[in-house]
Amino acid sequence: MNETEQKKAVWMKRAALAAGTLGIIAMAAVTAYAGECGTCSQVKKNVQAVLPATRIGEVRPAPGMKGMFEIRMGKTIAYSNKEGRLFIVGHMYDPAHNRDLTAERLADINRIKWKDLPLRDAIVSGPKNGMKLAVFTDPECPYCKQLETMLKQTPGLRIYTFLFPLESIHPDARAKAESIWCARDRHKALLSVMLDGKTLPPGTCDTPINRNIQLAQKLGINGTPGLVSGAGRIMAGLPQSRAVLLSWLKRK
Repeated sequence: MNETEQKKAVWMKRAALAAGTLGIIAMAAVTAYAGECGTCSQVKKNVQAVLPATRIGEVRPAPGMKGMFEIRMGKTIAYSNKEGRLFIVGHMYDPAHNRDLTAERLADINRIKWKDLPLRDAIVSGPKNGMKLAVFTDPECPYCKQLETMLKQTPGLRIYTFLFPLESIHPDARAKAESIWCARDRHKALLSVMLDGKTLPPGTCDTPINRNIQLAQKLGINGTPGLVSGAGRIMAGLPQSRAVLLSWLKRK
């Protein structure tokens, strides 16, 4: 089973669990919250009373779920009723539009500051005035290779590639990452390894790979590819298409 099939299986499992537990049959009609929430402050008080040791942040109506509220708890979110006594902890999924609504919301509230990225540790490519995109990549990751093909076909991007080998599943990834970083033309070396399957001479220079691994952990990026937009949003995994990628990059 490939990654796409695995994702679909996970979403179906989540959807089935939600339906069986809560009676939520369909979530295709998704509406965005706009305007004031007259009851949110009371809901927050109710939730805080039930969970006194938890720091409760923003509370707002849950999209497409009448009578339910989205509760922000640090860097995570949950869903609760008005009384704050029942909670859904998991992801809300819209199968009709193939959207993970919870993941989108988390990406919005947990965005990072672009200026905090150590760009000196990245391989830079694309026009200087292009849309900014940071990519955490593993030279042996098949989906990273697909992403490189997609990026090659998408002009107008200023790409900062952080080499992030996942040695636990790709034992040779670190050696390949070192050889790429130590090459005279790093971007050319990256493409030759990932798209052409070439083997480069071993890298013998100092590399930022350990720093990149620590950075990924700090940002909550646990797999590859991991993407960061110029607006600071994080996307986990391969975008479904160039159109999806560009739409995501254009979001403020």
